[in-house]
Amino acid sequence: MSTVTLSTDLHTQRADRRKLAPDVLMCYISDMNVSERHRLILALLAERNRASVAELARSPKTSEMTIRRDLELLESRGALRRVHGGAVSTLLSGVEPPYAVRAMVGGETKAKLADVVVRMLNDGETVALDTGTTAVAVAHAMAGRRLTVTPLSLHATMPLAEHEGIRLLLPGGQVRPGELSFYGETALRTFEDLRYDTFILGCCGVDAANGATAYNLDDVHVKRVAARAARRIILVATAEKLGRGALGRICSVEQLDVVVTDAPQGTPVVEEMRAAGVNIVHV
Repeated sequence: MSTVTLSTDLHTQRADRRKLAPDVLMCYISDMNVSERHRLILALLAERNRASVAELARSPKTSEMTIRRDLELLESRGALRRVHGGAVSTLLSGVEPPYAVRAMVGGETKAKLADVVVRMLNDGETVALDTGTTAVAVAHAMAGRRLTVTPLSLHATMPLAEHEGIRLLLPGGQVRPGELSFYGETALRTFEDLRYDTFILGCCGVDAANGATAYNLDDVHVKRVAARAARRIILVATAEKLGRGALGRICSVEQLDVVVTDAPQGTPVVEEMRAAGVNIVHV
């Protein structure tokens, strides 16, 4: 199928950085904005589990005082635990990072993905909007549009409520702490009883073999019925989620109509999904 390309050298450079060894990652931690610095600190801890303040502040452009402030903030969000002279990761493999941690990183990329996704919608559409930080960016990007939107989390509700042209329809049900996602029988019935033009799906991981996956099984159940209730599924995913898998399967890759991502063209997992008939939109 056809491919829309909006990629830039900057996004390619960032994707390349994710593949670098931990020692090389340290060289980038200075001279960058706060969210990018936080992302690389977490990436380093994911690789090593432990790092010293001196290691993280190796470049003269980042002081140890700055790194200590970063670690203090990241600890308050549950992303790490400070120890004498450094920090250790508290994020377990196979467990979803806290919402507050995910909200701290990748804001610029998520906003660009969101703008592309919203341009795919026609005024008057009914839209189910998934949980997660990228979905919140989509909610903000809907300003000025005329849409009926059912968000799957309270995080997206407030920005949607501020848009005059948005008809907001909440699913109800119980609310998961932190993620603020709706779950339970009430939420499930909403998507069993209603039909949507488009479901904008987020995920914790996606690949051609396993499809779109997520960590929390309560969320997975709601995402599944929302997917079944929509005529079209647009998956929006930052590059690091491609090729990653999580516990709960939402849908197969064949059920996805479009994948919007900042992953570079030619990435093996991208080409595998394209071969399965998915339209890949590069941002």
